Amino acid sequence: MTTVQITLPDALAQEATKAGLLEPEKIERMLREGLRQERVDRMKAARALLAAVPLAPLTPEELTAEIEAYRTEQRRAAGS
Repeated sequence: MTTVQITLPDALAQEATKAGLLEPEKIERMLREGLRQERVDRMKAARALLAAVPLAPLTPEELTAEIEAYRTEQRRAAGS
């Protein structure tokens, strides 16, 4: 486990303490939710970018070449 120390304005710290928001379980849940939302936001941005600039479809030959390149890399990584 990691210990994190934060500095908050007194009024905010008091209000958060009264609401139980500074309990480790609550902080963990808020951080996990924030991280999940950050991932969702990044994925939405990437999807919007891809939709704005769509890639041309691969030809059957290009697709075959990509598959072969992937398989070759996998064999090389496995030491075969």
